[in-house]
Amino acid sequence: MSNPLHNLAFPKYKFRFKQKDNKIQIFDEIRKKWFVCTPEEWVRQNLIKYLIEEYNYPKSLIAVEKGLKIAGRDFRFDVLVYSKEYNPLLIVECKAPEIRLGQKVFNQIWEYNYQINAPFFLITNGLGFVMGQVMKDSSVKYFEKPPSFEALLSLI
Repeated sequence: MSNPLHNLAFPKYKFRFKQKDNKIQIFDEIRKKWFVCTPEEWVRQNLIKYLIEEYNYPKSLIAVEKGLKIAGRDFRFDVLVYSKEYNPLLIVECKAPEIRLGQKVFNQIWEYNYQINAPFFLITNGLGFVMGQVMKDSSVKYFEKPPSFEALLSLI
């Protein structure tokens, strides 16, 4: 089965696909389940592979689409990477390629991170990304490319 969705700015990875109910599904290696391969899911799966394959992020420290409650409302973050001590390290928000990485996306990740309190954040639409570290004085230090997992740990 060929690549079902957009070409993204990630290296080409191998994924498991299947067809069900006239929809292409992709296997999530973290959640160990099949999901409809929407544009956002395609970005999420590529980003996860990218962090694991290129930057040595341990699969065992990655959580995908877990719920959280903010002001009594239910939300789901896309990806959360934990430190070796299982503290939140990096919160990730994935968007479909046609979604601009603008203020609305930043507001969303800030709202989630207010609850989670991860020192690093990353937003991506598969075509570009913004990654940064929230400093103690609430300023943000941005990265040109994601640091390796070990380098990220050394920055906290």
